[in-house]
Amino acid sequence: MSYNMKRRAFVTRVGQFGAGLVAIAGGLTSWDLLQPLPTSGFGGKVRSIPPGAVPDEGVIEVPAARSYLGKVDGEIVAFSEKCTHLGCRVPYCESSSQFECPCHGSAFNRVGDYLTGPAPRGMDQHPVEVGDDGLLYIDTGSKILGPAPGENLHDIAPTGPSCVAEGE
Repeated sequence: MSYNMKRRAFVTRVGQFGAGLVAIAGGLTSWDLLQPLPTSGFGGKVRSIPPGAVPDEGVIEVPAARSYLGKVDGEIVAFSEKCTHLGCRVPYCESSSQFECPCHGSAFNRVGDYLTGPAPRGMDQHPVEVGDDGLLYIDTGSKILGPAPGENLHDIAPTGPSCVAEGE
């Protein structure tokens, strides 16, 4: 049985085969572009400071991670700077040694326990690990929910006046 292919059909099939090869080669070479990039900055692991720089009393702010680093029972913890009420930024008040939300009056002690205000729980935390370079890495892509009100395990009294004026 002989098969006679007309010239037009032959050229069409060769063109289709060539276009298929180009599509496969393009897909294989573009595969790396289609993969998600490793996350860095907020939403991923943020490189910060050496563990020895974290104070025993008080906290240190890490703006790139939108977090504060402090120690709870000797362990380094990263506190999210978002209020658990409505997400306002909660600054640390040096004079009272507390986190005080200027938006709606929630307050948290220096280890993130709920003290007062409309917040539904204590301050959320991010996991922290020491990297190969000896620096702390804050995983801002993960969140550990703060303790519920009444689960205040640390009796830490304010050290001075509040930074947020009463009645605001």
